[in-house]
Amino acid sequence: MRHTTEYVQGDVEAVRALVREHPWATVVSHVPGRGLVSSHYPVLLEQDEDGIVLLSHVGRPDERLHELGQHEAMVIVYGPQGYVSPSWYDTSPAVPTWNFAVAHLYGVPELLSDEENLQVLDRLVAHFERVLPEPYLMNGTIANSEYAARIVHGTVGFRLRVTRFEAKEKMSQDKPAEVVERVVTALGEPGPYRNPSLAARMAALHGLDMGTAAPTTDDGTPAR
Repeated sequence: MRHTTEYVQGDVEAVRALVREHPWATVVSHVPGRGLVSSHYPVLLEQDEDGIVLLSHVGRPDERLHELGQHEAMVIVYGPQGYVSPSWYDTSPAVPTWNFAVAHLYGVPELLSDEENLQVLDRLVAHFERVLPEPYLMNGTIANSEYAARIVHGTVGFRLRVTRFEAKEKMSQDKPAEVVERVVTALGEPGPYRNPSLAARMAALHGLDMGTAAPTTDDGTPAR
């Protein structure tokens, strides 16, 4: 990833927050004789751990394709991203750009036992279901528990202790405050590049209080 000093995100807690808020990840391995292999899975943070420790699983036979646990892997997590038009700057000259938040997390995956994997799958389902009025939990009923115990053999769980990471948060840090405000406002307004989540991310990073110009969601309610 290109190193641009003003966009580097080196704060561990900020990267942990990125994982929590955007858990859909890309797992990349370089396998001798096969080349690059990539897969896509949700990830969770290990609880009560210092640093960044990821938990996830892959469906068989991905663990063999990646040679999971035999060498370093890279996990990529993405935050809000989107196109930024120079027409919003009200300055000249100007060029278009793309704002984004991303982190590359490196480590050697540790394979989990079936019992540990089942616990991770249970946590993963609960994490996403808990916001629903009637959450569907893996161990919510005897039938669910028995089904989960059967399907766990079709997946391989892993823990990845991140030994190093590269992260970037490109949110118009190179622009004057008045330009940043115009971009945030434009991203929150109706149009082909309306992007409330990116607008909210930019506003938070720059400490902006946009007031009535705050970005809204698709139904017109304020973005959180």
